[in-house]
Amino acid sequence: MQFDVHDSRVLVTGGIGFIGSYLVEELMEKGCKQIIVYDNYDDFYPGKEENAAALLEAAKDKDSKFVLKRADILDYSSLSAATKDSDLVFHLAGQAGIRYCNATPIKANKVNVEGTLNVLLAAKENGIKKVVYASSSSIFGNPLYLPIDEKHPTNPSSPYGVSKLAAEHYCRVFASVYGMQVLCLRYFSVYGPRGRPDQVIYAFAQRIANGMKPTIFGDGEQTRDFTYVSDIVDATILAMEKEVKSGEVFNLGHGSKITINELAHRVISGMKKDPDSFTPIYEEKSKGDFPDTEANNEKAKYILGWNPRVTVDEGLKVFFDWFLQRPQ
Repeated sequence: MQFDVHDSRVLVTGGIGFIGSYLVEELMEKGCKQIIVYDNYDDFYPGKEENAAALLEAAKDKDSKFVLKRADILDYSSLSAATKDSDLVFHLAGQAGIRYCNATPIKANKVNVEGTLNVLLAAKENGIKKVVYASSSSIFGNPLYLPIDEKHPTNPSSPYGVSKLAAEHYCRVFASVYGMQVLCLRYFSVYGPRGRPDQVIYAFAQRIANGMKPTIFGDGEQTRDFTYVSDIVDATILAMEKEVKSGEVFNLGHGSKITINELAHRVISGMKKDPDSFTPIYEEKSKGDFPDTEANNEKAKYILGWNPRVTVDEGLKVFFDWFLQRPQ
């Protein structure tokens, strides 16, 4: 069954976060009947208050009915009440950050596993037509081969990855046991303006802006498949609207990889600094980190009709334009 977000009442959990706020902006552009943004404003990283204010301002000029609800997905009664007024659910709320989740595995489990279970239960209770869940490439752990397709074994190497995979399993089971329409999207290293300060591109830029050398954990030869946020948003909406077998999973990555050493060089250049003055500092590799990621995105291209459009160089340029205009 196909769904048109334009004709729907939509709930977005985590809707004032990095990816969530971009998703909400695009849903506004599409003129959804109603958008409920459900977020607890967790202070894991700054900028959410700014995102919320910007969304409220943008909503004044849009046709969509816009509701901003400050509440937690662990509060089932509040979540169910918000879900009751919706047709479709984009579930982006979660506890991110491999290093942070290493230090707080109980919180990671509560938010990512119990929180997702609450979303699914509320969706079942209230007759939601479809749920799209934002998972992560971290569910794969150390890759056995590249590029990584959806059939690659899942062997997460961190509490964060375990929690995201457990949530995926709940999505799969709710699809098979209860007949719900549920899809899982495995995001690969999403970046862009308004990103989290702990993410590598932002962290490099912030240190350089403060006159410090970028810090690389490990030898820098590890690779990542960096995917620009607008491409992720496009794929997420396509996943909601397309007729797809329930319980399916999709890898959403640009389909190319870059070493962290090369990334550091590009960030130093993009920040218009002398590379000899900002030679990276190398520290011990983070526990639970993995050597490489590169998405095989053919399934998303074929079934969803998705094609990532923004190259790393193009995306970095937009990021630097935004970053360098901000007060440091």
